Amino acid sequence: MAETLEFNDVYQEVKGSMNDGRLRLSRQGIIFKNSKTGKVDNIQAGELTEGIWRRVALGHGLKLLTKNGHVYKYDGFRESEFEKLSDFFKTHYRLELMEKDLCVKGWNWGTVKFGGQLLSFDIGDQPVFEIPLSNVSQCTTGKNEVTLEFHQNDDAEVSLMEVRFYVPPTQEDGVDPVEAFAQNVLSKADVIQATGDAICIFRELQCLTPRGRYDIRIYPTFLHLHGKTFDYKIPYTTVLRLFLLPHKDQRQMFFVISLDPPIKQGQTRYHFLILLFSKDEDISLTLNMNEEEVEKRFEGRLTKNMSGSLYEMVSRVMKALVNRKITVPGNFQGHSGAQCITCSYKASSGLLYPLERGFIYVHKPPVHIRFDEISFVNFARGTTTTRSFDFEIETKQGTQYTFSSIEREEYGKLFDFVNAKKLNIKNRGLKEGMNPSYDEYADSDEDQHDAYLERMKEEGKIREEHANDSSDDSGEETDESFNPGEEEEDVAEEFDSNASASSSSNDGDSDREEKKRKQLKKAKMAKDRKSRKKPLEVKKGKDPNAPKRPMSAYMLWLNASREKIKSDHPGISVTDLSKKAGEIWKGMSKEKKEEWDRKAEDARREYEKAMKEYEGGRGESSKRDKSKKKKKVKVKMEKKSTPSRGSSSKSSSRQLSESFKSKEFVSSDESSSGENKSKKKRRRSEDSEEEELASTPPSSEDSASGSDE
Repeated sequence: MAETLEFNDVYQEVKGSMNDGRLRLSRQGIIFKNSKTGKVDNIQAGELTEGIWRRVALGHGLKLLTKNGHVYKYDGFRESEFEKLSDFFKTHYRLELMEKDLCVKGWNWGTVKFGGQLLSFDIGDQPVFEIPLSNVSQCTTGKNEVTLEFHQNDDAEVSLMEVRFYVPPTQEDGVDPVEAFAQNVLSKADVIQATGDAICIFRELQCLTPRGRYDIRIYPTFLHLHGKTFDYKIPYTTVLRLFLLPHKDQRQMFFVISLDPPIKQGQTRYHFLILLFSKDEDISLTLNMNEEEVEKRFEGRLTKNMSGSLYEMVSRVMKALVNRKITVPGNFQGHSGAQCITCSYKASSGLLYPLERGFIYVHKPPVHIRFDEISFVNFARGTTTTRSFDFEIETKQGTQYTFSSIEREEYGKLFDFVNAKKLNIKNRGLKEGMNPSYDEYADSDEDQHDAYLERMKEEGKIREEHANDSSDDSGEETDESFNPGEEEEDVAEEFDSNASASSSSNDGDSDREEKKRKQLKKAKMAKDRKSRKKPLEVKKGKDPNAPKRPMSAYMLWLNASREKIKSDHPGISVTDLSKKAGEIWKGMSKEKKEEWDRKAEDARREYEKAMKEYEGGRGESSKRDKSKKKKKVKVKMEKKSTPSRGSSSKSSSRQLSESFKSKEFVSSDESSSGENKSKKKRRRSEDSEEEELASTPPSSEDSASGSDE
């Protein structure tokens, strides 16, 4: 048997990371040298108490336990090397190398065993996983629950941060299984231990982040937050900054502690510890130290007995222990006189404090941005209402923070502050070199809003005028019509003639006159509707001689298959037939659809060819129509300028007006049925009458006969 065994490319587990190296076994012991760090593990042969061979992810592994409780794990062996290692251990170390595989059932209910520095979770006789207790950084207890937190491993890309164990209650008196579990962990874990008594304790302080009420115990090297559910130990070395910020209501104070690295609770990271105090709450504080120790340690910054506001005592003690300055708001003052601005960040409302060297937002989530991190700021128009604006900050790393819903009265104050700090303002624009004022921003914001309101007001006025036309007899015509001047004259003449006729026939009949006014009012309303619809009547209609558009492939197939579908499904409705046809078309093969696509393409080509021929012929006909229209206009002008023979100018104008009576006019002698018949008759003969009048000027006799009709 060889005196030594050497294995290359063997891996050692270090806090969850795998580091390769070289393993050498000799009579004196086992030596492993890490290829990456150069670290050497030297295990004496006399200290070995147990050796276990098991299958792992990288092949097979070797687990070694020593008398002082340390555990060493090496992976990367081949299966064929087991016999060689087993014989070497038996010969030189007088140790049996046992085979013990891990449990791979996937169960989560088992037994926890503590052996030396190792916590083993077993199912039956097989271990599921093992945790080196030296990696545990925190152990907290709850109701039937124990939570283990681990030190962060910077060498590994993925690190295990937390494990929770459920401990069922037992019937044994005087023994709490949860506390027993926690004590076994804490006895071997690398946890900050609260040695000695606390310097002072603040009871039931309101904490916004993390939320809840906590007792804060002040120790010489760390801060202990004890709540009903969670405990946090915060070393003073992790405290970056302290902030003391007055609330906008001037009755409360925020005390903010910035942490790096943050405190953790599951997947949540708290970079800020935010305490909320009432200004009216006072406290008398006595430090758990004698006066000489207080004077020697704090050099006059603290005294043994102190009293004052609670927030002053907490901030004073923290400043002395952490040895950090407390940051307070600078000389910024908002529109309301407060040192902060109300705004929203990520859909939560909070307060933005402009400081002398940065901005801090409180709270949820808290944000602290230093001026030297800012690339530029931007004042943006509010998205929800014009009564507010957004303040955007972009850092040099490209991160953007948008603080929205800021009252527009704060614009001038905030702009002056940013400008005085010489920050790059992205949308400075015309404000460069000028004294910025909020009025400019407000005007630009209101212009768009006012324009919309003015447009709505104009539309409302038009609707009111329309309503007045229908309710007021003396209302004027506001809508455009084809020839409003002539129509108004016609109505006036008809009113005068009918009014004189009615007064001569029945001079004292007031009911008759009232009835005539109502009829004239209806005629006026009908004329208004007619005048509004005239522009629609002038629209060009579809030419019946134009070629019809080609059908799609689906419509061609449907027309050809409609009868077949009806025969296959007797009594099917039109709606069901369309649904059925769609289902059949959807299930058709691609080859069958291509046949109808070709037919649709042929129909489209024929349509394009027919359209070219149609458009060419329509161009010639439009020229002829234009020449005819010119002749008609000329004839109409002659008709208006030439008076009738054998009649005075007054009678001719009256006859001419009667021949051009409005279609909506209703005489007093006609009944409702006669009125409907005359309206239908006029609509049918309207086009023919216009052509006759345009071609031949009417005589006085023709005008009279036209008025009788």
